[in-house]
Amino acid sequence: MSTAALPARPGQVLADLLPASRVRDVALVLGGAALTGVAAQIAVPVPGSPVPVTGQTFAALLVGTALGARRGLLSLALYALVGVAGVPWFAEGGSGAGAVSFGYVLGMVLASAAVGALARRGADRSVLRMAGAMLLGEAIIYAVGVPYLAYAADMSASAAIAAGLTPFLIGDALKAALAMGLLPAVWKLVRR
Repeated sequence: MSTAALPARPGQVLADLLPASRVRDVALVLGGAALTGVAAQIAVPVPGSPVPVTGQTFAALLVGTALGARRGLLSLALYALVGVAGVPWFAEGGSGAGAVSFGYVLGMVLASAAVGALARRGADRSVLRMAGAMLLGEAIIYAVGVPYLAYAADMSASAAIAAGLTPFLIGDALKAALAMGLLPAVWKLVRR
């Protein structure tokens, strides 16, 4: 069995460049979950918000984009399930479904699948298309996370937006910019 990477074809994501096998897919799903758990530990508290800024959202969107919709969804679902089961790898070493920020984790599961589907259609190959994919992924995370925050923390919708969306927009723009530069650059290297 050859271990050389395969040439890029339309409809592929970065993970597809590795030789295909079930072992590869299992390793990628486990690795994506672990990367998200490690990135969640990079947490900066936000004054006035029960939700910290973390590397978790960046990792979730990167996992979805690099692995594709199916593996990305499985990876983030595994991350969520293992965290609910008690592994302290949610933001700030948290676990369980009771945290007010758990809605963001659920949103990341859906967002990873969405950006993975877009990557399969080539969204990860150019800066502009990657910007659109990241914007959609972030919107999905907030569409689930902010209402969950409002419910779990007994906040009004406007208070949840003020505490769970507005303070994160600049950081998310920086994370998106990093992804917009990183993934298209990797594809340029692959094409050489």
